[in-house]
Amino acid sequence: MLSGLDPSGGAGIQADIQAITSLGCHPLPVLTCLTVQDTTNVYGAEAVDAELIRKQLKCVADDAPIHAIKTGALGNAAIVDVLVEFIGEHPGIPLITDPVIKAAGGGDLADDELITAMKQRLLPLAEMITPNGIELAMLGDNADPEQAARQLLETGCSSVLATGGHGTGLHITNTLFNHAPDPMTWEIERVGGEYHGTGCTLAAAIAAGRACGLSQRAAISQAQNYVNRAILHALEVGKGQPVPDRGIPWER
Repeated sequence: MLSGLDPSGGAGIQADIQAITSLGCHPLPVLTCLTVQDTTNVYGAEAVDAELIRKQLKCVADDAPIHAIKTGALGNAAIVDVLVEFIGEHPGIPLITDPVIKAAGGGDLADDELITAMKQRLLPLAEMITPNGIELAMLGDNADPEQAARQLLETGCSSVLATGGHGTGLHITNTLFNHAPDPMTWEIERVGGEYHGTGCTLAAAIAAGRACGLSQRAAISQAQNYVNRAILHALEVGKGQPVPDRGIPWER
């Protein structure tokens, strides 16, 4: 997985490591950027050198089998290029991309160059992307979720899981758009307000399911149940959003 460091421990690579470990997989974490962040917002970010990431990916891949790739905040466009090159050298690995653009508090985690690089070079390679409503509108160039998702599918992405955690209402509805005639939806009860790191956790949990051999749909269902349970046991870490407790016991 390739993600950024959140010093509050609520999102980013820490969320990925915890979720993937809880669901029975061993994470191979590659750090893409360092952030200035707490449970309220992101205040700054600095990308890791892309050439160092290239060396890390090669070193890890030469040593251990990789059964899925999950991405979060990617730092800059140069890191996207390194990842795209790596995927080309290792075809067939499911790529689950959480296209992190903004923190829940509104702080930026991607500039225009990075967004363009993701849209043009990375998302067409993804088996699944997991944007929230804001990210979906930006990436799909349309305020209508279905139209935005269809636009992304036309560029080559296999499926789009439009997440509903940032919405309102009694239930969170996540909608899977792929090349089937009709989208598929999952609903879980909405608990409280916003939580720090739920998007990271969901995408990482889906990647863990795919790494274990689950189908896309089964991986999504397992991931949603896991995230829901983590939210029900959320931790009051700081003054901002609660953090899902990803260390809860989990039995598949």
